[in-house]
Amino acid sequence: MQLLRTLAATAVLVAVITSSAIAADVSGAGATFPYPIYAKWAEAYKKQAGITVRYQSVGSGEGIRQIQNKEVTFGASDMPLKAADLDRYGLVQFPTVIGGVVPAVNVEGVKAGDLTLDGPTLARIFLGEIKSWNDPALRKLNPNLKLPSQPIAVVHRSDGSGTTFIFTDYLSKMSADWRSKVGSITAVDWPVGTGARGNEGVAAMVARIKGAIGYVEYTYAKHNQLSTAKLTNKDGKAVAPTIESFMAAARSANWEAAPGFGVILTNESGPDSWPMTSATFVLVHKQPSDTAAAAEALRFFNWAYAKGGKLAEELDYVPMPADVVDAVRKVWASEIKDAGGKPIFALSN
Repeated sequence: MQLLRTLAATAVLVAVITSSAIAADVSGAGATFPYPIYAKWAEAYKKQAGITVRYQSVGSGEGIRQIQNKEVTFGASDMPLKAADLDRYGLVQFPTVIGGVVPAVNVEGVKAGDLTLDGPTLARIFLGEIKSWNDPALRKLNPNLKLPSQPIAVVHRSDGSGTTFIFTDYLSKMSADWRSKVGSITAVDWPVGTGARGNEGVAAMVARIKGAIGYVEYTYAKHNQLSTAKLTNKDGKAVAPTIESFMAAARSANWEAAPGFGVILTNESGPDSWPMTSATFVLVHKQPSDTAAAAEALRFFNWAYAKGGKLAEELDYVPMPADVVDAVRKVWASEIKDAGGKPIFALSN
């Protein structure tokens, strides 16, 4: 709880990390989804350090914009960029951890795991078609749960957000109406509801508003003690959000087949799979304007891959599989170069 209160209060990560090389100012901006683990990684890594790394938790849309415009050393997004956009801006994309987006509710008498939802019903709630918690569609999914006649208060992101992309991608797969009327991107025209900035803002608003429902990365729900719903997955099983269900969704992903490792893990098959699972991604330039800073950023993420797995699991993220990490390091070594064409990362790092 204290971790996320601190993050929400500062909204900017400042960590000191050391290197025996030239000091470089490393800056990053983007997704709020991975912010808790980036903070923990930096806190642990600064003990080995001497360089300032600033990560601004400003949402995926803004992170993409800043790295495209070379305003930061690295950008961060939960929505993977397509090959054409990576090529257009000269970017390398790689995943760092896997997590889950969850429906969080504030309903009288409903505790975490009590409520079951499915994709079509969730879409109808966020379309504004289901307006009260005792609607017949919700009672049908929850025959043994006493649901109040309380109005539903929808809460959504107000900023450009990869978490929104994950959520709306899932709803687009579940509902033809959602797909045609709203669609899926980092920022959409919401039919109903109140907007809040960042995962931390949505979590705070859900906690404050009676009858609320919102969507957040699981760590924010857990640390704000929000009630999360189960979801009926592709195999028809009602599953709870856990590190095991996130791992189950990622198990069969073909990471290297997707440009920039841009696998989308929503609505994956498997009886134990969480339907709104996603990796989160980092973006760096193939030819950085500040090669010293870019090299330091890669050293940081290389350390996180090698030593940060336990910290990730403690915050309910899934570390990337070893074979994916190996493939990412090869991409770093072959594609990220200085102005003279020399790689800035060696596989022996």
